[in-house]
Amino acid sequence: MNKLINDRTARTSPRLFRTTADRAQALLAACPVHAATPLVDANVLARDLGIRKASLKLESNRMRLGSFKALGGAFALAQMVNDKASTVLGRTVHAEEMQSDDVKAIAAKETFITASAGNHGLSVAAGGAIFGANVVIVLAVSVPEAFADRIRAIGAKVVRIDGSYEDSVAYAIDTASSEGWQLLADGSWSGYVDPPALVMEGYTVMAEECRQAFEASGDWPTHVILQAGVGGLAGAMAAHIRDHWAVQPHIAVVEPEAAPCLITSMRAGELTNSPGPLSHMGRLDCKDASLIAFDALRTDADVFVTVTEDEGSDAVNKLANYDVATTSSGGGGVAALFVNGLINLDENSHVLAIISEGPE
Repeated sequence: MNKLINDRTARTSPRLFRTTADRAQALLAACPVHAATPLVDANVLARDLGIRKASLKLESNRMRLGSFKALGGAFALAQMVNDKASTVLGRTVHAEEMQSDDVKAIAAKETFITASAGNHGLSVAAGGAIFGANVVIVLAVSVPEAFADRIRAIGAKVVRIDGSYEDSVAYAIDTASSEGWQLLADGSWSGYVDPPALVMEGYTVMAEECRQAFEASGDWPTHVILQAGVGGLAGAMAAHIRDHWAVQPHIAVVEPEAAPCLITSMRAGELTNSPGPLSHMGRLDCKDASLIAFDALRTDADVFVTVTEDEGSDAVNKLANYDVATTSSGGGGVAALFVNGLINLDENSHVLAIISEGPE
């Protein structure tokens, strides 16, 4: 068991991304299949956990792409196209103009490249298809071919490399520089923050949908459980909660034991690589945290914990008993709820957890 209680302090510097969801909601409205995803009461799960309520945000059909990441890459690409079109046309391009011939002609001259563990690539590819831009997705050998096929079917080019996820990131960075293309990564580092800040802004749509539902019911969660790879989902959700929710919960961040880049960085007080074996929690198997996410979570999260490979797999099997189909990445946050001592809950607890993707 790896657990770090975070002594949260008030922020002394501005956030590195927008925590409001209005821009993302406006641009994503151009996607004909964009709609809020379900927030369901998992009553049997709550009973079995011995808590008052369990709310699950189900992201498996987000924009028909299979995960929450549909929000980030597609919005970031749309906003970057919007900014480019506004510059070229010499005026503000409004959301309702994004499907116009003028904007699509400008987008067609742009090429976006990113590395992906699967879902981010699908989102960027979808954004390119919707708004008319060219997209190249770099996939490491560990990414299932099913993801590559889905990305190609959307219309993006896939480049396979014989290396790790980190190698695919380096390839995308080098190619963007040599080709003059737009790098649209979902991770951030010193000197590269603007595009991933847009990605995280897109994720706040999910948090805003939850906020509206809890405000309407008046039954706010006492605990929010957020799984993390580079930290985009966790950082965006936590920051939106701290900035915009009327009732503040305890926020826990869950990482694979094989890739605890956030908990390692928190202990070091700075971004720190966390080498380790390959995790079957593939979309969470990230050895370097995002700078933007780390900056947010160090003041927003209450606790960081890790789960083992077996605990991740066990969570998938247990969730199936509650008619929730996902992967060990998608159920990574819930996995922590099944491990005694990781998250302190009682009979009065109301937990919100994110099922971040559907089954492969």
